[in-house]
Amino acid sequence: MWNKRYAQKEYFYGKQPNEFFREQLLKLPPGRILLPAEGEGRNAVFAALKGWEVFAFDTSTEAKKKAEKLAKEKKAKITYNVMSFEEAEFEENSFDAIAFIFAHNINRNRNHRKLLNFLKPGGFLILEGFSKNQINNNTGGPPVIDLLFSKEELQDDFAGLSEKKIWEEDVFLNEGTNHAGTASVIRLTGRK
Repeated sequence: MWNKRYAQKEYFYGKQPNEFFREQLLKLPPGRILLPAEGEGRNAVFAALKGWEVFAFDTSTEAKKKAEKLAKEKKAKITYNVMSFEEAEFEENSFDAIAFIFAHNINRNRNHRKLLNFLKPGGFLILEGFSKNQINNNTGGPPVIDLLFSKEELQDDFAGLSEKKIWEEDVFLNEGTNHAGTASVIRLTGRK
């Protein structure tokens, strides 16, 4: 499904970074960042242009091609691998930040906890995803309630974070053709 979606000429979610990701990243000093389920590279390229050493992955080979094309177009350097959450292996405590931007996946709890191991102590976590209330909207996100997030689930997944803030809100998305309109999202930030 993702290869078919990303094989289109247009960038499915646009070329501009996610707004929440952009806001949060600009508050941090550049370092090493991991972007799981990165899709066509809009957030990875933005981070690289702001001085970050970027590592990204997605399961789609077409997404990687589009991300590398965007990076070349913007003269940004990113490291991008094709792999799943389950296949992702990085050195423990090696990233200054991890950003889960609409990174919905079937084994949410296990994969969130696994990737948290790659974050350095003091490292910053950024997450924006669709809440379970998004099931009532037609503005993006998985059409399966179990793939959507609740505050309680994310509190459990990231129980070890300090300075944790988690909230749900309705926002207006303008990210390509499939994240367009009012959407119910959950946002989370915190430090390991």
